Amino acid sequence: MTLDADLGRTRMWLFRRFVGRYVNPVMRPLARRLPTFAILTHRGRKSGRLYRTPLNVFRQDDHYFFYLTYGSDVQWVKNVVAAGSCSIETRGTVVELVDPELVTDPELRPAPPHVRFVERRIAGVTQYLLMQAASPDSPRLRSRS
Repeated sequence: MTLDADLGRTRMWLFRRFVGRYVNPVMRPLARRLPTFAILTHRGRKSGRLYRTPLNVFRQDDHYFFYLTYGSDVQWVKNVVAAGSCSIETRGTVVELVDPELVTDPELRPAPPHVRFVERRIAGVTQYLLMQAASPDSPRLRSRS
């Protein structure tokens, strides 16, 4: 295992700032409407600021998978794990997500084959964030109101 992998980073790590500055502003208005994309809303664990990050997301029943193209050492992952919840807007629907679990799986078994190929072979991804849709009577949702 390389040092970058130990730090929770992938081969794409160096591109994250470029993407954040130039790609994300273009994707933000589109991501909420495109299949397999979403706007993830989370609060900064230090600043308390609200962030809206366009991401790929894949769903299986009430489980949502975020394959970590830049690794787990990015701020949105740390914020979501620290908070224990977030929300996504995808295809016109807002979904509250809870119980983040950072999974290390070099095979990326839950990923569709084309995603698995790109994430594993090109980006070097070995982790994903697994979350589940909150039930309407979830204590986390009641406390947000």
